Amino acid sequence: MHSPLRALWHTELLYRARQQLALRDEAIVQTQIAISEIAAPTGEEHARGAWIARRFQQLGLHDVRTDDAGNVIGRRQGAIGGPPVVICAHLDTVFPRETRVSVQRCGTRLRGPGIGDNGRGLAAMLALAEVIDGQQLRTASPVEFVATTGEEGAGDLRGAKRAFAAADAKAAIALDGAGDERIVHRALGSRRYRLTYRGAGGHSWTAYGVPNAVHAAAIAAAKLARLPLPREPRTTLCVGRIGGGISVNTIPDEAWLEVDIRCTSTYVLDLLEREVGEVSRVACAEENGRAVRGAAPLVATVDRIGDRPSGETAAGHPLVVMAMEATRLVGREPELATASTDANVPISLGIPAIAIGAGGRGGDAHTPAEWFDNTDGCLGLARALGVVVGAAGLGEWVSGSVGQWVSGSEEARRARE
Repeated sequence: MHSPLRALWHTELLYRARQQLALRDEAIVQTQIAISEIAAPTGEEHARGAWIARRFQQLGLHDVRTDDAGNVIGRRQGAIGGPPVVICAHLDTVFPRETRVSVQRCGTRLRGPGIGDNGRGLAAMLALAEVIDGQQLRTASPVEFVATTGEEGAGDLRGAKRAFAAADAKAAIALDGAGDERIVHRALGSRRYRLTYRGAGGHSWTAYGVPNAVHAAAIAAAKLARLPLPREPRTTLCVGRIGGGISVNTIPDEAWLEVDIRCTSTYVLDLLEREVGEVSRVACAEENGRAVRGAAPLVATVDRIGDRPSGETAAGHPLVVMAMEATRLVGREPELATASTDANVPISLGIPAIAIGAGGRGGDAHTPAEWFDNTDGCLGLARALGVVVGAAGLGEWVSGSVGQWVSGSEEARRARE
């Protein structure tokens, strides 16, 4: 399907907007630093969220609010109304509360926990909210800006799940970290489980023969490590944490392990969920089978502690085509990719969605040595602007190709209902 972006890109309105982003490049970096220096561990995003809410209000966004998941939401009205294009960027970081979050300049690089992931995404979202001001640059469809909670780790995409639960969105673009080439259009799903074994426990000598909960957990971990996994679609399984017991000379009365499984196929994830349950049962039975007569048996439970949905926005969908075209228009070569981001949720709901970087280069993510280099950072901002305006249309420029995009989105929306 023909993308309307190239014609939009060369309009005076979009040219001026790109120039404005370029002129504000250093101010955007300063915003990025300010955001990154507000601690926001997953589940404790409130201080950073409050800062973003104040900025939304200063930028004149409509209906600025914080929902019951802690998401901060604001809207720029469109010229013709209808479902909004949603721009989201996650508030949370992987770093615990006690982590020092100051940002240091080292030549052209900024160093600090979360400076790229996702200080850059949030700063870019604010920059777009400023340049799409509803006056000099007004889109046809509304644009909703959402700073989400719980994207990292155990957050399990909590904010995105809440934001899109009842959303009637035309499209969604997640701004996540640095970069100006990758386009995440395949959602990497994941399931996470906690296997727990409980029993009587006792002294390592006098109670020997009582089922050992740690032994059962170790048996389960070994069996999980040997499970055959599909190569296509690529599938991974990781026992990431294991624990139990109170001392070296005590038979543990409880032990646990946590498992992460990833794949783009819901079918494969469902199959492996059943395998995890069977492994847990067999490991428990094996350890109970070694117990002395009359010993209280272990009891096993399996709890799903995380569920990130999978799916795909087709490579030929207008949103992906426009993102690829915007990437080329800023002089980069697009790379289609698979990842787990806030975009997983709208993709799984049938809403056209992608995740893209917000410009610049970065590295050492999820470590205290994380860095960001803003060389050519404004190119990523221009790309993001092009994708958003391409999806939403310009208020004074609604061609047949944009109407075609709206019709395709409406068709997808009706299919979900």
